[in-house]
Amino acid sequence: MTAAATLITLTAAAQIQTTTNGTLISYPTTTASSPSPAQTYSTVAMAGHFGAGVTFGEPIGGTIKYFFTDNVAADTAMGWSVEDKSDFYMQADVLWNKYDLLKVRSGAMPVYFGIGQFVRLRDDDVGNQAGIRFPVGLSYFFDKVPIEIFGEVAPALDVSPSVRGEVNGGIGIRYWF
Repeated sequence: MTAAATLITLTAAAQIQTTTNGTLISYPTTTASSPSPAQTYSTVAMAGHFGAGVTFGEPIGGTIKYFFTDNVAADTAMGWSVEDKSDFYMQADVLWNKYDLLKVRSGAMPVYFGIGQFVRLRDDDVGNQAGIRFPVGLSYFFDKVPIEIFGEVAPALDVSPSVRGEVNGGIGIRYWF
């Protein structure tokens, strides 16, 4: 191997990058080109990636999350509602992720918070429900594996058919593409 090829290989094996919040991160790469999602998800380089998985709580069903930037994401979940006489629940949130609040030895553990909406379709005379939710949660992105686990609590304000408060939340897992 020539000296130039060795230098390119060593440079590609340990690149250093500055994130949007100024934190230096390093990640392995297999070529001198940009890293794949499986190599960057735990290093805060999430912009343009999406994950899909399952959630348990309110609702029990599927979840999808997409990062617009490294720190701002949108997520949605839909499925069966655990509330009595409810058939279907759907939520959509905009989330802000803070990666520097909790330090972990490997992977990444952002705290997130946001605002969103929900709809609960009911099968009784009470009527369907709609409202605003304020999720706060914690995610863990595994190092070198495109998996995220998360848990959240979401105070909510029902605005239809009547005004009332509630708290919902859940836990889940997503695979990142």
